[in-house]
Amino acid sequence: MAELLIAVEVAYARSDQQMIIPLQITQGGSVADAIEQSGIISLIPEINLMTNKVGIFGKVCSLDRQLRSGDRVEIYWPLKIDPKESRRQRAAKSNH
Repeated sequence: MAELLIAVEVAYARSDQQMIIPLQITQGGSVADAIEQSGIISLIPEINLMTNKVGIFGKVCSLDRQLRSGDRVEIYWPLKIDPKESRRQRAAKSNH
């Protein structure tokens, strides 16, 4: 019996670079499987799955999460500054 394939996308975006890679993976494949099969890590070597979080349509998930047809796997880049600290800095600037 032939393996069933599902269509998914792997996406990575920063302010200066965006990439979406459509691919088909075996039904039951995981987030990690899709990332590996997409080849995105060789295209963008700064991606480190030990530090970069991943998600599906904006919701953080684990690398072993099973994918469904149409899912978009997103690789998030680390924040340069904590969001609370960023708000404090903006508030301090606006008070001067």
